[in-house]
Amino acid sequence: MHRSRAVAALAVLTAALVTGGWFLQRGFASDLAPGGSSALFDHVFERVAQSYVDSIPAKSLYLKAAAGLVDRLGDPYSAFLPPDQLSSLNETTSGSYVGLGVQVDLRDGWLTIMAPVPGSPADRAGIQAGDRVVSVDGQSTNGWNLEQASRALRGRPGTTVTLEIARPGVADRLPFHIVRQDIHVASVRHPMMLTDRVGYAALTIFSDSAADELRNAIGALRRRGMQTLVLDLRGNPGGLLEQGVGVSEMFLNRGQVIVDMRGRTKAATHDIRNSTSQLWPDLSVIVLVDGHTASAAEIVAGALQDHDRAVIVGAPTYGKGVAQSVFPLGDGDAALKLTTARWFTPSGRSIQKLHEDTTSDTGDSAIAHPDTTHAVYHTDDGRAMYGGGGIAPDVLVRADRADSVLAFQEELGADIQKFRDALTETALAVKSAHGVASPEFTVTAAMRDALWRRLQAKHVALTSAQFAAAAPLVDRLLGGEIARFAFGADAAFRRSVARDTVIATALDLASHARSEHDLLMEAARTTTHVAPSRP
Repeated sequence: MHRSRAVAALAVLTAALVTGGWFLQRGFASDLAPGGSSALFDHVFERVAQSYVDSIPAKSLYLKAAAGLVDRLGDPYSAFLPPDQLSSLNETTSGSYVGLGVQVDLRDGWLTIMAPVPGSPADRAGIQAGDRVVSVDGQSTNGWNLEQASRALRGRPGTTVTLEIARPGVADRLPFHIVRQDIHVASVRHPMMLTDRVGYAALTIFSDSAADELRNAIGALRRRGMQTLVLDLRGNPGGLLEQGVGVSEMFLNRGQVIVDMRGRTKAATHDIRNSTSQLWPDLSVIVLVDGHTASAAEIVAGALQDHDRAVIVGAPTYGKGVAQSVFPLGDGDAALKLTTARWFTPSGRSIQKLHEDTTSDTGDSAIAHPDTTHAVYHTDDGRAMYGGGGIAPDVLVRADRADSVLAFQEELGADIQKFRDALTETALAVKSAHGVASPEFTVTAAMRDALWRRLQAKHVALTSAQFAAAAPLVDRLLGGEIARFAFGADAAFRRSVARDTVIATALDLASHARSEHDLLMEAARTTTHVAPSRP
């Protein structure tokens, strides 16, 4: 029986967003030499190969056996990665792919451009938000799913793809011949000044360029007068460990611990300390988190919190405190992702939470042992922190806006996609009619009525009373959609900022503080904050 020898391994923290994010570290070495008798496996393998009712190639049996072994660990964060899944992971960690550079979604069963990536081949060719892709290389896109779209639009660099576009307000179909190129997806989104002294940047994922992108964004905002940074880690699923370390180093002093890794092997057990001086010691920092902030993002938030370098605002984070290592297998076209360690914040906290998707019989797996003692730990300045349950924010903001969206979605039921289709159609109609002159427009009764007529035409099961009761939410959704197609994604985001209760809380804290110490004192005086919804 063939045995693989492991080559240079990569360390990963967490899996996909739905299972708490992911976290990858380069340079973790190990040998995968198995021990013990393989007689039982050999016997089962030979019996299946010889006697199973269907003939299965030996290679397929080995792949199934590998996947089955890992699956039976009962650990949702460990997995056997076949070539396609390994390629997807590598693409995510690099933040790059080969394609046209478009964000797409499905509307009325058709592939629709939500936004071209600035500077991408699609952007340079003149593709616009709201364009409907009627065909790709002569093949109709009607009824496609997003996976089919991705396969068709991506390919080898230098190859050409032909799109037939239907554009609102233009009678004829528009042909585009676009050459595929390497596309880099930015990790930092919407860097901007919220006030004359408070800047904002959203770090969406820790891919290869995350630290450099954030450093450049902060530098640009500092030149515009930023004295307080609002760093938004909400929804960030994690990423490369080296990038999480790089981001943490920007704000911490030389020698301060960033994260402590503890595993069964010597290679998996080590702490990581800051090796450089912080870049902006006079910059106050507020970090925004939520229940989808995971792994590398939790490590950054935990390190800055434990060293009293940032005020954490929002909701408790996901709580993913175990680490995986990715071991390339064979010729490197497949890999094993395996839980190999727990990680701890600088104060010694484990933030591991027992999730509903990890409640199966996991035996001695690390995920079966979250910190349920809620032991008390202390920051550098003596503030009390607790283990387990993710990173608890210093200022808890529970906005009911998400609850209102969820309630509205429940009312729509299976008609959610029809509502989205009607929303986009209404927004594109407003754009085509030049119905708005600036991103600060007000959603009018006429716009709302136009949306209602489209919902009725699509037979959406929503009563007029339900629609009227949801008017503030409908206006927000419709306003954002119109802004997206008429003025771009940044304009839509700026509209959302004005109604974001977590950002509003951060701005309120910053308005009463001139230093990080002031922010911490202000946070200490702030009781649990239940923010009202902002229509």
